[in-house]
Amino acid sequence: MLIAINQWGFPEGTPLERLFQEAKEAGYDAVELNLNPAGGVGLTVETTAAEAEAVGAAARRYGLELRSLSTSLLWKSPLSSADETVRQEGARVVAKQLELAGLLGMDTVLVVPGVVNAESSYDDCYRISQEELGRLIPLAEKAGVHIGIENVWNKFLLSPLEMARYIDELGSSHVGCYFDVGNVLQFGYPEQWIRILNRRIRKVHVKDFSVRVGNISGFVPLLAGDVDWDAVRAALDEIGYDDVITAELSPYKKAPLQMIRDTARHMRVILGQERQ
Repeated sequence: MLIAINQWGFPEGTPLERLFQEAKEAGYDAVELNLNPAGGVGLTVETTAAEAEAVGAAARRYGLELRSLSTSLLWKSPLSSADETVRQEGARVVAKQLELAGLLGMDTVLVVPGVVNAESSYDDCYRISQEELGRLIPLAEKAGVHIGIENVWNKFLLSPLEMARYIDELGSSHVGCYFDVGNVLQFGYPEQWIRILNRRIRKVHVKDFSVRVGNISGFVPLLAGDVDWDAVRAALDEIGYDDVITAELSPYKKAPLQMIRDTARHMRVILGQERQ
């Protein structure tokens, strides 16, 4: 397996050239970029094909692969919204992800499919988000890119059985799961999710979590929480996953770039590539 770091792991505003240099020096094989709002660093909703190609060329100069594209924009414009205007904006975000991923040779885009809240019921979220994703599948198939549905703290798709059913009902080999190991620890066991989702898993995010803390402050550096990494690795091996695992962590408050270096070593330990 390859190791990667998400763009969010760097201090906000870090230029891509510096980001790629630091990632390479830390020993990563790949970097996961994010689709940002207009004016952001790197890929944005306004990025042209020529600009995207320049980003790809910069990554190649450092010997780094670009395998997937994430975004936080769907939290503001969920595909499950009762407001059609909001849904259309969310659909434009995913369409832009697919466009840029296709241009850059990425095979997966991360998609938060919807958000359950007081205004958006669970059943409506399920139905509406599937309808919107159904309209986006032809774009994914044309681009040759997978839509990776992420398990995240959105009060939705709370079991691996439901996640599997949700994906299967969409009826396309270009829809799968972007599985986040740390996100399920509060209410499940990641190794069980991995075995159940199996072939549906397109990409994997890693972060660690302290169950004792039990809230958003419970996310901790790799190897510092309660994830059973031996069990996770065994489950990934069992299903034949040999793609990239991407760390999605925030920079340290002090010496922020040290998180990048520490995490690369932690990931190699997790994968058995480096001694503990």
